[in-house]
Amino acid sequence: MSTTQSERLRALLEPLVGSQGLDLEEVAVDSVGRKRVLRVVVDSDDGADLDRIADVSRALSAKLDETDAMGDGEYTLEVGTPGAERLLEEHRHYRRAVDRLVKFQLTDGAELVARILAVDPDDDALDVEVPGVKGRKPTARRLALADIDKARVQVEFNRKDKNDNDDKEEEA
Repeated sequence: MSTTQSERLRALLEPLVGSQGLDLEEVAVDSVGRKRVLRVVVDSDDGADLDRIADVSRALSAKLDETDAMGDGEYTLEVGTPGAERLLEEHRHYRRAVDRLVKFQLTDGAELVARILAVDPDDDALDVEVPGVKGRKPTARRLALADIDKARVQVEFNRKDKNDNDDKEEEA
């Protein structure tokens, strides 16, 4: 059984990323012309600010320099966090997306856009709120993770923050 370079890199880098208090979400090696790019995606429950990204980037760079994991050729190391429209694949991804609007592709072929309200830590299920349409009230629904084929966070430009509404009610 052979392992890919990405799998070997994951095994090498994951303990180091974990020691920085982050989760290693993705490792990919891409060729861009003659150069190679090593992309490392990290995250945590409280997110990862630029200082944490810089710290882990320096640590990964030092580790890669002391090993031959990337071979002899030149490469560029890029360390970042998941994008705004991240794909949700693991239980922790759903937990981190609470209060976010998500587009779900269900295993039965149905598509659903709903806001994650809560993630059950024991039951592998989500409580979601499906937005109301044409003046109707939102409806609550429970989704089993096993019934979700694909889920992606949606970008919301006009979302009213719950805290904004609380402040307005206090002023009234």
